[in-house]
Amino acid sequence: MSRRSLLGALGVGGLALATGLPASAATRTVSTVYIGSYTSWGTPAGPGLQVGSVDPQTGKLTITGTVRNVVDPSWFCYSVDRRFLFSTNESDAGRVSSFSLANPAKPVLVNSQPAKGGGTTHLNLFNGYLIASNYNDGKVSVLPVGADGRIGAVTDVVTHKGDNRAAHAHQTVTDPSGKWLVSVDLGADSVYVYSLQNGKLKQNQQLKLPVGLGPRHVAFHPGGRFAYILGELRSEVTVAAWDAAAGKLTPGQVISTLGDAKPAENYPGEVAVSPDGRFVYASNRGHNSIAMFSVDATGKQLSFVSTTPCGGVWPRHFTLDPTGRWVYVSNQQSNTVNWLPRDPASGKLGASAGSVSVGNVAIVSFK
Repeated sequence: MSRRSLLGALGVGGLALATGLPASAATRTVSTVYIGSYTSWGTPAGPGLQVGSVDPQTGKLTITGTVRNVVDPSWFCYSVDRRFLFSTNESDAGRVSSFSLANPAKPVLVNSQPAKGGGTTHLNLFNGYLIASNYNDGKVSVLPVGADGRIGAVTDVVTHKGDNRAAHAHQTVTDPSGKWLVSVDLGADSVYVYSLQNGKLKQNQQLKLPVGLGPRHVAFHPGGRFAYILGELRSEVTVAAWDAAAGKLTPGQVISTLGDAKPAENYPGEVAVSPDGRFVYASNRGHNSIAMFSVDATGKQLSFVSTTPCGGVWPRHFTLDPTGRWVYVSNQQSNTVNWLPRDPASGKLGASAGSVSVGNVAIVSFK
């Protein structure tokens, strides 16, 4: 089943903020954002890759330009020096693309490569390689990146296998130690841990989670000892202890993203940790809210605090701005990006302060 078919079956019209931000982020003015949307399906189809600017005082997002002919850019990541933007092209024949940011307001295509998997839904840069998660067929592929930003041909592909459903690789992130790759598969109900050597992946662990959880994304606590695994099909966060020396996860606490709410349907989309590690957030697609949890001093225990309306419908993704004072929500079915104020001290979110129209929006990412 393709990604689009699954979304239809579920009644639908996936840079996780994992380890925080540099200490200087609170004082740094960051105004450029990149917005991705689906171009080949949905009503209305999205414009693809857009550039925007943000006023850090008011939170207002303004669209300033569009890069033509970019297909289904649903996820972004950056080169270490931020000179290049890498994008998924989440079509059935998945691809990944590189853009020069010599002029950040006008990204220029460097090149594009097949991902050797279908529905490329996530990208992560790891030690000079792009790691692409391919939703349609449960494949994780590896592509080298040159100093000039050019993406090379795939050097390795691993294919996940589901025991009860078809595998759907959704995300692969770097652990806080920088040694391991942690890959989340919604269909296999598993989280895999890999090492990477000479462009080849080697499995170190397969953590099998309860059948039907549908793990979608994972985010690490900045302390480096715990990870938060978001279950799309059960509206749950699983807290897992992380042993960086062994490269292994051990599941612990499980907590709902909904509190006492009981919506007719709900499929969480994104999970993120505040830079100070005191709060975890998760988006609820269906309940149309952002859940907030407080975190104990170690990162081991979450406590549900509240949900805040996301300002639109079907919050596929959200991101905190570098000041920690705003949250930008990609509301896919209402075709809007909404910005919600955030109190960095209490972690609490306020009602939507504004929105901008973006058809079939998938992601907002700060440069």
